[in-house]
Amino acid sequence: MPVSVTMPRLGESVTEGTVTRWLKQEGDQVEADEPLLEVSTDKVDTEIPSPAAGVLTRIVVQEDETAEVGAELAVIGDSAAGGESAPAAAAPAREAEEAPQEEAEPQPQAAAAAEEPPAAGGGETTPVKMPALGESVTEGTVTRWLKQVGDQVEADEPLLEVSTDKVDTEIPAPVSGTLLEIKVPEDETVEVGAELATIGAAGAAPAAKAEPAPAKAEPEAEPAKAEQPAQHAPAAEAQPVQQQQPATQAAAPQRPAEPQPAAKAPVQAGPPTSVTAAPGGNGKVEGDEAGYVTPLVRKLAAEHGVSLSALSGTGVGGRIRKQDVLDAAAKAKEAAATKPAEAPAAGQAPAPAKAAPKAAPSPLRGQTQKLTRMRALIARRMVESLQISAQLTTVVEVDITKVAKLREKAKQQFLQTHGVKLSFLPFFALAAVEALRVHPQVNSSIDLEASTVTYHDAEHLGMAVDTEKGLIVPVIKNAGDLNLGGLAKRIADVADRTRNNKLNPDDITGGTFTLTNTGSRGALFDTPIINQPQVAILGTGAVVKRAVVVDDPELGEIIAPRSMVYLALSYDHRIVDGADAARFLSTMKERLEAGNFEADLGL
Repeated sequence: MPVSVTMPRLGESVTEGTVTRWLKQEGDQVEADEPLLEVSTDKVDTEIPSPAAGVLTRIVVQEDETAEVGAELAVIGDSAAGGESAPAAAAPAREAEEAPQEEAEPQPQAAAAAEEPPAAGGGETTPVKMPALGESVTEGTVTRWLKQVGDQVEADEPLLEVSTDKVDTEIPAPVSGTLLEIKVPEDETVEVGAELATIGAAGAAPAAKAEPAPAKAEPEAEPAKAEQPAQHAPAAEAQPVQQQQPATQAAAPQRPAEPQPAAKAPVQAGPPTSVTAAPGGNGKVEGDEAGYVTPLVRKLAAEHGVSLSALSGTGVGGRIRKQDVLDAAAKAKEAAATKPAEAPAAGQAPAPAKAAPKAAPSPLRGQTQKLTRMRALIARRMVESLQISAQLTTVVEVDITKVAKLREKAKQQFLQTHGVKLSFLPFFALAAVEALRVHPQVNSSIDLEASTVTYHDAEHLGMAVDTEKGLIVPVIKNAGDLNLGGLAKRIADVADRTRNNKLNPDDITGGTFTLTNTGSRGALFDTPIINQPQVAILGTGAVVKRAVVVDDPELGEIIAPRSMVYLALSYDHRIVDGADAARFLSTMKERLEAGNFEADLGL
């Protein structure tokens, strides 16, 4: 009996998804729970498994097409039910569907030759509205428009960036066409459901610039030049195209029969089907090899001089992520630093030592800028936290030499088994959630108006993540149920999705205790501020080796090099006493110094 593969619901507010890649083709044999296709939504990119074993008889939704939740994506038939006949029958239908598209492509060229620009406001238009990015979110602020009026956009292509109290994210275009009007400028806040922009049919003229410009008759055989895209575009689009940056010019509608010179095609932040030349002129096509790359990743690659065509993405379907660019830049910097210096020739005096390079001053010096929404929100919440709770900090010193040796011994095997690097942070997180079960005061919340305290029955661990926009705290739900490997993978996952704007509102709510790794930048310890309505936050300092007095059972007191770390617990003195904090930290100290993590590491 045939089984239908439907678009799953990938989040509360997700209503549709885009098929980014089919991992199986019509006629292929598939097993139950075997990855069948990749789907992308505005919340997450994921693989969809096969609901049953059999033969993939028909693919209903093709790659780069969008389908609503519950829509049929494909049909899986029985292994013996003529799995090959259905694809064969479907092939003519696909050819029939593709033929009109191929014939329709020259239409913009014919329209341009006939000098008949479309009338402004003509045809069907689609509004772009402010989505509901969370249950309690009622408004959002437009932080940046990724497209300008007159630009050609594709369905699901990032159109603008929006910031709310819960999350910063990109809003995709609901349909393909031309951006006719931007109704909400940058830095303006509007309510959920408000109209942000209007998209019209492909080639439609912007409403504000509907008057046609003088058109020039161009020979059909002459190729368009990258330096003069406005002269070869339809007359109604000449003005908006001339005002765009090079990346926007490449995204404007071009005649399909006129190839662009590869060396002059600017890199653009476009859909997966766009063809862009790789930086450095190596002739590679980034649009085909790298797939869709977010504007943030392209900007970061340009700043660090990283060629996207030379990278192998670690995201879903080989997508290049921000961390891939940063890793490539770090490797290039390390290679340049370790390059051996050339030895002076025989009889030649050694060259004078070069002066140490000075750090370049920040371009922000002397500037006054408006606070971003995220920065203003962080500032307000930090002050509120100090005003409503009595905060103080207790610090202990922990010898984690045994943990350091275990980590050094197991990190290669751990990376191969779990796919993530083994840092010290999962050890601290595991010790913390275990201690929270023993000391419920630290994993509680207080309500003075009702004169009640709630001791939580689960450990929802918040992980403070440093991003370009500020500090964001995603939450690992039910962290107490995870082992060391599970915590390491979840920590890496939430950190990556936070830095790449892939969080949904549910990922940053419901935390009961927070951990912040202040030692990641070399700090020994600090006094972190509590993330309300929690009553405690743990700061982990840098792990450093230094001489320590050790009580050896045979040699007595000796001085030896040890791996040491400071753990700083800030807590709300309204419910947590100093003795409670000290007992909590002592439990963590005993767990870490004992170093009994062999079972978690498979040793």
